[in-house]
Amino acid sequence: MHKHKSKSLSMKTIKNLERLQQLHEMIEMENTGSPKEISNKMNVSERLVYNLIEQLKDYQADICYSRRSKTYYYCNSFELKVNISVAVISDNELTEIFAGSYFSGKSFSLQALYGEQNYISHHKTNLCA
Repeated sequence: MHKHKSKSLSMKTIKNLERLQQLHEMIEMENTGSPKEISNKMNVSERLVYNLIEQLKDYQADICYSRRSKTYYYCNSFELKVNISVAVISDNELTEIFAGSYFSGKSFSLQALYGEQNYISHHKTNLCA
């Protein structure tokens, strides 16, 4: 059961990264709408939207809101790049899955990413001598 909890936690982390990237792209395009509209677009709670904005601010993003345009925007130059590398050990064989630039300027779900061979390379190593 302990292994299942850590697996769920890592999937939550990946989901959080996907959401951060999605919100970042909306802010970058200055096409967010109100927090309520963002929550509807992203299918998350409004509270989570505020939490994601705070996370971006923790990464030194200076985020402003225009009431006239009804959008968030960056007041400073800010770029978010997410890279993921995964290593799996099974039957004394190490499989490394490199996703490189995970989002590559688009919002990919993990399942969609696995379907894109351009973004993933596999490397297997036998761990037994």
